[in-house]
Amino acid sequence: MSRSARVKWLLHELVGDDFEVETLALYQGQQYQPENLQRNPNHAVPVLELSLADGSVFTMIESGAMVALLADLYPARALAPPAAAEFTPERADYLQMLHFGASWVDMVLWQLRLHRDLFRPGERDERTIERYMEKFRSEIEPQLKTRLDGGPYILGDAFSAVDCVMGHNVIWARLYGLCADDCFSGYLDRLAGRPAFEAAFADRDQFTLQPTR
Repeated sequence: MSRSARVKWLLHELVGDDFEVETLALYQGQQYQPENLQRNPNHAVPVLELSLADGSVFTMIESGAMVALLADLYPARALAPPAAAEFTPERADYLQMLHFGASWVDMVLWQLRLHRDLFRPGERDERTIERYMEKFRSEIEPQLKTRLDGGPYILGDAFSAVDCVMGHNVIWARLYGLCADDCFSGYLDRLAGRPAFEAAFADRDQFTLQPTR
């Protein structure tokens, strides 16, 4: 249930199993070890290391940027409307929803995760939980529902990289009783039928919602 899932899922969509995965024990604080802070000073995952032809390695630490870049690097997979010299509504809508999922929707869900699961009981704020639950229900869910009522995927008829981000967000939201409408159930059923989805979440049985203290 980390943000790594959306990038791992997209990689499976694009290159199958032709990439390496390194797992960090987040609940045990492995992300704070010096070698990991050198990769990502924000002590978070995912970290994407791209091996270049000259032998160097380029490192990325923002999952939304990873998804955008990777989808563009494999245009034959058609998971992103192509970037063009001129404006196209399809590309603009794609970018808008990609960043909406990776920033605004993610932020609301992250606050819920912090205050419901990760903070110690004395650090949790019930007002924050109530505020963001209501914000999600009244502001975010209606936007997603309108899209899914109009087509099988967030951008319409075709699966895209946006669904790797927003699908992950919907899974996350349903842990808190959000996105309970039938349109979201159908959406997740369609996503779960993709081999890349199954490969990306094959380790889901190892996930626990709250860390052991």
